[in-house]
Amino acid sequence: MRDRTPEIIQAAGREYAIETMEEEEFHQALRAKLVEEAQEAAAATDADLVTELADLCEVMDALMAVYGIDRETVLKEQQRRQIERGGFSRRIKLLWSGAD
Repeated sequence: MRDRTPEIIQAAGREYAIETMEEEEFHQALRAKLVEEAQEAAAATDADLVTELADLCEVMDALMAVYGIDRETVLKEQQRRQIERGGFSRRIKLLWSGAD
């Protein structure tokens, strides 16, 4: 849950209960939230895509923070993988691949 959710619920005059997660539970919750936000971004309309991508980035930032990963490290890895495997600009769709 986002940090401001309790105050938003309270401002709406509703009751709520919260608890603080232990570190490992929090890590797993963030990973689950990452999947949830990615699914929401994948299903978003064009009009909602920016909002859903922003939510996805928020979870990614939180994950990087709890694991001590800085954005520059992720960007360098992204660049390395792009050089190694390519990006997505050519719009290629793999139809099949032969056996190894």
